[in-house]
Amino acid sequence: MSRIDDLIREHCPDGVEREALGEVGEFVRGGGLQKKDFVDEGFPCIHYGQIYTYYGTSTTLTKSFIDPGLAAKLKKASQGDLVVTTTSENIEDVCTAVAWLGDGEIAIGGHSCVYKHMLDPMYAAYYFQTVQFELQKRKFVTGTKVKDIKVSDIARIQIPVPPAAIQREIVEILDKMEMLQAELEAELEQRRLQYAHYRDALLTFTESPHQAVRWVPMGEVGSFFRGRRFTKNDIAPDGLASIHYGEIYTGYGVFADAPLSRVRPELAPSLRFASTGDVVIAAVGETVEDVGKAVAWLGADEIAIHDDTFAFRHAMNPKFVSYYFQTPQFHAEKNKYVARAKVKRISGDSLGKIPIPVPSRAEQDRIVAILDKFDALVNDLSTGLPAEIAARRQQYEYYRDRLLTFPEKEPLT
Repeated sequence: MSRIDDLIREHCPDGVEREALGEVGEFVRGGGLQKKDFVDEGFPCIHYGQIYTYYGTSTTLTKSFIDPGLAAKLKKASQGDLVVTTTSENIEDVCTAVAWLGDGEIAIGGHSCVYKHMLDPMYAAYYFQTVQFELQKRKFVTGTKVKDIKVSDIARIQIPVPPAAIQREIVEILDKMEMLQAELEAELEQRRLQYAHYRDALLTFTESPHQAVRWVPMGEVGSFFRGRRFTKNDIAPDGLASIHYGEIYTGYGVFADAPLSRVRPELAPSLRFASTGDVVIAAVGETVEDVGKAVAWLGADEIAIHDDTFAFRHAMNPKFVSYYFQTPQFHAEKNKYVARAKVKRISGDSLGKIPIPVPSRAEQDRIVAILDKFDALVNDLSTGLPAEIAARRQQYEYYRDRLLTFPEKEPLT
């Protein structure tokens, strides 16, 4: 910070002017591009939905391409321009921006715009991420289910405009912080691959005299029972602990001892509950992969389960069962029984036919102890790499907002 403080004292001792984005640049609205227009090779393009799902603060390559004939009819971004979303299902994603730093032009589609400006492109892109920008943007966003902002309103948002030397210094600091985060995320991805390899190796058994492992249909190892229906309207902050099927593949990991949601207490007589040690399984999903995801319930109290889940009650180590549900072997067997309609489903009878390895309890416990260490390293938000990445992200956001906040220059009277 001292280097930037020195530059501010040198170049703008009286403060930094704030100007409307439209005063230091121009917004050009895109249009005429849909996902169905994508081709394997052609003219590079960015679809608005990719800006907040695929790209980061900047990019030199595009994920998608379109026919050059179509590209000739579309608006273009040049090197240094920002591509900005104008529509999303949530307000946070509106005005997400990516700086185009690649060679040549790229085409852009509807629900986005190009910002052509006189700023350092990364300085502008970083400012679009700040709390200061977010607070201003929210004043102009309209819509209920779909959120929109007018290009003319984005142009009204104020941005501090320090001298180019200060912009470059800020960008250099934030680029280094982003690089550190990227390195940690790359390491996490490698650790996850390593974890999956060891998990699958530890849970691969062969029937031989050297391995005291039986392969038994799950219906002979334990029993399955289905939950009872409750809806979003039944959610109550201080109600009964509950597991909704969708939470199993969006919110839970291998095991849980605290609920993500609760339902109204008066529903208790009509509900079914999983007990400590039961494994709760999603019986429904939008994809075949989601069907059969499982979480071992380790909470002290019973928990209500949704009617699109099954509880597996058994005498095995519950984490061993839940870990096994993640393996390719399990999914290969499960996939034989999934009904492939628009919504994918599996029945309790079908789950009961799937074989599961049953080593000794001591061996189950040994494998779980090893996998717990891997799981904590790659998934635990309070320890391991995810915790470090979260801390770095928080640090980055703090310094980004601080670096992009300046003493404001007093207007001339």
